[in-house]
Amino acid sequence: MLDEVGDLRTLVTESPAGEAMFASHHVIPGDGARGLVILCDHARNALPPGYGSLGLPAGDFERHIAYDIGVEPVVRGLCDRLGVPAVLAGFSRLLIDPNRGLDDPTLIMQVSDGAIVPGNRGLEEAERRRRIALYYRPYHAAVSRLLDEAEASGRPPAVLSIHSFTPSWRGVARAWHGGVLWNRDGRFALPLIERLRREPNLVIGDNEPYSGGLAGDTLDTHATARGLADALIEIRQDLVSSPAGVAEWVDRLAALLPDIIDRQETCHG
Repeated sequence: MLDEVGDLRTLVTESPAGEAMFASHHVIPGDGARGLVILCDHARNALPPGYGSLGLPAGDFERHIAYDIGVEPVVRGLCDRLGVPAVLAGFSRLLIDPNRGLDDPTLIMQVSDGAIVPGNRGLEEAERRRRIALYYRPYHAAVSRLLDEAEASGRPPAVLSIHSFTPSWRGVARAWHGGVLWNRDGRFALPLIERLRREPNLVIGDNEPYSGGLAGDTLDTHATARGLADALIEIRQDLVSSPAGVAEWVDRLAALLPDIIDRQETCHG
């Protein structure tokens, strides 16, 4: 394990010019007593100074391999409407994936959806440690602080992680408009699935297009470890690639979430 404080100080000193000023995360302030904290692991496609494009064509940073398209404006819209706080990662998942455990082989991807990432091939241990210390750990520390503050309000928050997925995978179209991922605790996820499925012409997957419960992921590390109710929502990227689509999903979720949280507390309080 890293000596987080010592290593971080050393790595900031040794980092390329301007790298220490790069924001590993962004906090949207809100009222932690409202019962909800939002997380966004793959908000942006940015890289710190000194990394160039990791050897990739610029166009790859507009693809899902670099970030989750459309999620940042959805998160910001929900925070504005509901008055709740959020933490967003400030770096591309191609640099290091904050939604993976430190022992996960996909933490730093060498190949992603057919794209070889030259800047990640043959990565030296010192560089791996640098990325963990400067970007991964500060993001997770911010999540911990925000959850500490929310719990201190006396109202344990539900934790919602927001992601997006590609309309097709390996040439196969995905029928879902969205999906809700969860593991053992369905307090938050199951009512969210049920409410979303009430909408006509909306296909919502239960642990689709992926299964929840990845050991060491963000929700496992922070929500499950604290016994907090949690859910991860995946929205199909073509549905949030325009301002109109973002507004539709913000309206939809803002209408559902407060009631789900209030009912959950009534049932389990």
